[in-house]
Amino acid sequence: MEKLKTAILGTGFMGKVHAENVRRLGTVEIAAVAGSSDEKARVFGQTIGVDRSTGDYHTLLKDPEIQAVHVLTPNALHYPMCKAALEAGKHVLCEKPFTMTAAEARELVGIAKRTGLANCIEHNLRYYPVVQQIRRMIEAGDLGEILIAQGTYSQDWLLYDTDWNWRLESKSNGPLRAMGDIGSHWLDMIQHLTGLPVTAVCADLATFHKTRKRPKGSIETFAGKTLQPEDYQSTAIDTDDFGAVLLHLGDRARGAFTVSQMSAGRKNMFTFDIYGTKSGVSWNQERPDELWIGHRNSPNGVIVKDPSLLYPAAASYADLPGGHSEGYDDSHKQVFKRFYAKVADASAPVEYPTFEDGLRGMVLLEKVLESAKKHQWATF
Repeated sequence: MEKLKTAILGTGFMGKVHAENVRRLGTVEIAAVAGSSDEKARVFGQTIGVDRSTGDYHTLLKDPEIQAVHVLTPNALHYPMCKAALEAGKHVLCEKPFTMTAAEARELVGIAKRTGLANCIEHNLRYYPVVQQIRRMIEAGDLGEILIAQGTYSQDWLLYDTDWNWRLESKSNGPLRAMGDIGSHWLDMIQHLTGLPVTAVCADLATFHKTRKRPKGSIETFAGKTLQPEDYQSTAIDTDDFGAVLLHLGDRARGAFTVSQMSAGRKNMFTFDIYGTKSGVSWNQERPDELWIGHRNSPNGVIVKDPSLLYPAAASYADLPGGHSEGYDDSHKQVFKRFYAKVADASAPVEYPTFEDGLRGMVLLEKVLESAKKHQWATF
C-alpha cells in the first residue's frame, strides 16, 4: 500500500515527538521537514532520517505529493502557516494553542470549511485510554449530574530566572503563556469529558520573574539548564508564570483550576477531579494508567488501564493489553491514527480535535485574559 506523505514544519521538541509517532502508524511517510533556517532543518532532518529539508516551508506546500503538514512552530507562525497550507490544498494538523487571537482562529475555521480539508488541533491529552474511560462513564450516567470540576496543570521547567524558552515572550507566544500553553489543555479536557461548555470565568494571573536571563543562543523546550552567566542577557517578561481560574460549566456546574510553570518538583502534573451526584473520578497524567473512582456509600477504587475492562469506545484508544503502560507518546499516536484515517478517506468519522475546538479554546483564553485585566467575571 502506498504511504501518505506528510511534512513536519518545526524542528524543536514537538518536531521530535510528532516525527516519532507519525512513523509508528506505518502508513505515513515523513517526506520533508522545514525549519527556521536551511541549517536547522538539515540538522533536524538528519536526526530523524529525512533527507529533504528546507528553511522555506512554502517550497514544500508547492509539492503535490505532500498531502498533509504538521505545524509545530512558535504560536505566532501558526496562523500564516495553517492558512498557506490550507490554501495549497494540504490537510493540516496544528499544535495548540491554535493561534495568537480568536479572530485568526475564526478565519482558519472558515477556510477549512470552504476547502473541506482535514484539520486537527493537537489536544492529545484527551486520548489516554483511562481518560476516554472517564468520558464514556460520564456519557453513560455513571457519575450522575456533573456538579464540580477542579484540578491543576503544574510544571517546574521555568522555575529559575535563568530558565528560558521562546514561550516567555508575547511576540512569539501570545499574551498568555502558562495559561495558553497548559491551561488550554485543562480547559479543553474538562469540556471534552463533561460535555459541558465553560460559560463564565474569573481569573488571576501572576508573573513572578519580571526579568529573566535570556541565553544568547537558541534553546530547545525543556532544555538549557547548563549555561554559564556570560551566556545570558537580561530580558523583561510580559507573560504569566501562574494562573488561577474559577469557572462555570453549563448552567449549574462549578469549577476551579490552577496552572503553573514554576512549581518545584512537578515535572508535568496535569490533574483533574470531576464530581457528580452519584460518584467522582480523579486522574493524574504523571500516573496515566490509573483512574480513581470515588463513592459516597461504598468503598472507593482504583482501576489500572486494561482495554478488556473498559467501555468498548474507550478500549479503542488502547493498543496494548492490560499491564502494558500507554503514555504521552501513545496519546499523540492515537490522534495521528484518526487524523490520517480522515486524510486517507474523506468519509471517515472525525474522531480528533478540530480547528473548531481550537477556536473555542482561543475564545476562552481571551475571556481569561479579559477577566484577569478587569478583575471581574467574564461571561460568554
